[in-house]
Amino acid sequence: MKEIFKLIISIIVCQLAGIIGSIFTSSSVSTWYTTLIKPSFNPPSWVFGPVWITLYAFMGISLYLIIKDGFPGKEYLLIAFGAQLLLNTLWSISFFGLQNPLLGFINIILLWIMIVVTIVLFYPVSISASLLMIPYLLWVSFAAVLNYFLMKLN
Repeated sequence: MKEIFKLIISIIVCQLAGIIGSIFTSSSVSTWYTTLIKPSFNPPSWVFGPVWITLYAFMGISLYLIIKDGFPGKEYLLIAFGAQLLLNTLWSISFFGLQNPLLGFINIILLWIMIVVTIVLFYPVSISASLLMIPYLLWVSFAAVLNYFLMKLN
């Protein structure tokens, strides 16, 4: 039962980051964002919600795999994970909340770096935890390219 609780809490922590980000996103996505010139590869709006919910779940499972046996001596893993999660939330604030694609782009580059750092740090402790972060890295890579084009086109 204790393990299930850790798993649920890990997933909730990650989903909360998404919920906080969505507060800033929802206020701009149907107003400011609709006025932006978008590149041809911009996905339809309905894609983003399911993708992010899934990615936050993967991140939560990844976090669980790191903390399930306790984490004495692994605090640096939690710091790296927390830093990328914070940057993830800050991207929504900078891009949508502040309506600033340049600030969003700077933030997403830092986020991308921290995801790579987290993947590398997780690998020796749990290969599965590390691999669960790969879809997130791929999506953020796509999002960074999209952010770049939104910045350039507008």
